[in-house]
Amino acid sequence: MKKIIRTLIILLFPVLLFACNRPTDPKPVGPLPAERQLVWHEMEFYAFIHFNMNTFTNMEWGMGNEKPESFNPTALDTRQWARVCKEAGMKGIIITAKHHDGFCLWPSAYTEHSVKNSPWMEGKGDVIRELSDACREYGLKFGVYLSPWDRNHADYGKPEYLGYFRNQLRELLTNYGDIYEVWFDGANGGTGYYGGANEERWIDNRTYYQWDTVFALVRELQPMACIFSDGGPDIRWVGNEEGWARPTNWSLLKRDDFAPGIAKDLEWLRAGQEDGTHWVPAEVDVSIRPGWYYHPYEDHKVKSLPHLLDIYYHSVGRNASMLLNFPVDNRGLIHDNDAERVLELARALEADFKTDLASGKKITASNTRGKARKFKPENLLDGNKETYWATDDSVLKASVTIDFGEKISFNRFLVQEYIPLGQRIKSFVVEALVEDEWKQVATETTIGYKRILRFPTVEATALRFSVEEAKGSPVISNIQIFNAPKILEAPVVRRDQQGYVSLSAADNEVEIYYTLDGSEPGSGSQQYKDTFLLDRKATVKAIAIDPASGLKSPVEIKPLDIPKTNWKIMGPWAALPGAGSIFDGDTRTATWFPGELPSEMVIDLGQSVEISGFSYLPQQGRDLSGIVINYELYISADNRNWGSPVIAGEFSNIRNSPVLQQLSFTTTTGRYLKFKALTTVNDQPRIGMAELDVVTP
Repeated sequence: MKKIIRTLIILLFPVLLFACNRPTDPKPVGPLPAERQLVWHEMEFYAFIHFNMNTFTNMEWGMGNEKPESFNPTALDTRQWARVCKEAGMKGIIITAKHHDGFCLWPSAYTEHSVKNSPWMEGKGDVIRELSDACREYGLKFGVYLSPWDRNHADYGKPEYLGYFRNQLRELLTNYGDIYEVWFDGANGGTGYYGGANEERWIDNRTYYQWDTVFALVRELQPMACIFSDGGPDIRWVGNEEGWARPTNWSLLKRDDFAPGIAKDLEWLRAGQEDGTHWVPAEVDVSIRPGWYYHPYEDHKVKSLPHLLDIYYHSVGRNASMLLNFPVDNRGLIHDNDAERVLELARALEADFKTDLASGKKITASNTRGKARKFKPENLLDGNKETYWATDDSVLKASVTIDFGEKISFNRFLVQEYIPLGQRIKSFVVEALVEDEWKQVATETTIGYKRILRFPTVEATALRFSVEEAKGSPVISNIQIFNAPKILEAPVVRRDQQGYVSLSAADNEVEIYYTLDGSEPGSGSQQYKDTFLLDRKATVKAIAIDPASGLKSPVEIKPLDIPKTNWKIMGPWAALPGAGSIFDGDTRTATWFPGELPSEMVIDLGQSVEISGFSYLPQQGRDLSGIVINYELYISADNRNWGSPVIAGEFSNIRNSPVLQQLSFTTTTGRYLKFKALTTVNDQPRIGMAELDVVTP
């Protein structure tokens, strides 16, 4: 018996020794994601649909007094929406079930201001039902946007409205299947119809809605749904609607400092907070057009393929998600231009990430946790998100080297942390072995769920990824390397005040061709050599072509109205330095005009002109002060008799989306314009302007 016991001890000793010395898993660091957030992270790229009453009134924010009869799409097809999104590689759709004007896309039992009183489908339709069914058919997740602000409801701003708001939320969360995201806008309070009161109402964003009870209702009815708002609780706004997160982007936030519509500092939303108390990752919401809702005059303003690629790399590539909006048109369809462009994006992304050049290559690490196979560096290349390379607890700086075995070309680097254990990396470096010498390719900060770097093409035999600083031992789940094909950007078209047009391209090796007659440009069109005079209304179409490869850029379409040769600002503002920059055709230049609000500017057009609209572009820098919200525009023949404004109103959502504002009105003849700013962002006593223009018939 003793012999048998001795033999067993000898045989089992190595096993017992291994068990005693087996490396434990790395300890979690900082706030961690919930299960629903882990599922959300993997979605990465999904769609926003802005389709509602504003689609039919040609507005961005309705006032709430619109008639349900106005909502009447002629060919609404939510299956077309789902098909386009699926083919584009998107994983879900969020729909504006109710926007600020209060009109509901479902037959709510709690209001008459809904599709049940519209002519569409004789009042028997339900857009939310149709879209949720279409999403299930195409294997997409479904989400809802419900505006807390309601410019239609008579009780908005009173305690009675809260029951109405929660009842509508309950309808959406119980009647349409699984919901993956519930979206609460931060716009709250202002002028509105309010059941006929036609007044201005404001609320305390932090306390009025009793957000704790609202969030609890979502948790009760849809426990796997992530809640979006300026500060979460699950997903945060990224602090802009332009399509980017900061290169440094923590998924952490001091959540209690935020509420829907309340952010002390937009920088915290754009970059997160390293010392944040909760896991609240960023979502980058951006429209494929300048506006969120459909406007026919934006049919030619769909973002270019290079622009959309920039947005992808500045969102998904920076530890955020990409929520791309489609302004469904008044037929009830994603417009052909929008669909074509997003499918171009899908093809481009497929080409960018077609072949992982790191797959199957030899990889070594400077340190591996306990030298255990469970944490080996080969886990970085196995395509399994549940495996990872980790270092010993005491090792915060470490590196892995991938040996290609031959010289290869690459220009993309993808890396992911194993976020169930937290976001840990504070800085890292990527190097390439070029002619037996290590050369730095990039030095960056955070990683998180996913980080993708773009850089000029490198030819090297090996790559080294080094963690330089971390909050805990590195835990990395994936590394991939790609060589993406070249994409040309469309030329930039500008016309100065003297009427001279210049065309430029980011790539100085391309040739630029253009047309002025509406035809599509190509290599047989006029080649651009130098600036040329264009002293009439015309549309410039331009394309860049790489003569070596034949590669073509998207076509830039630039409508240019009457030249501004004789335009001048009247009065004291004329003497301000740079005042004329608002006529120079360069969106990068801007001028701030001081003065107490309301403040007005008078412009002499130099001659009598028929005018049917105008456009205003606020300054495009980071300083939001001076962006005009409410305005009036007057036209006069003699600079004395002005009469009533030809148009007045608000530039809706311009605070968050400071893009070109173009508005139409009944054609009026005159020589002088008076642009009056009534209110500005932050109520600053100055007007910030990059460009002002008129539209002629």
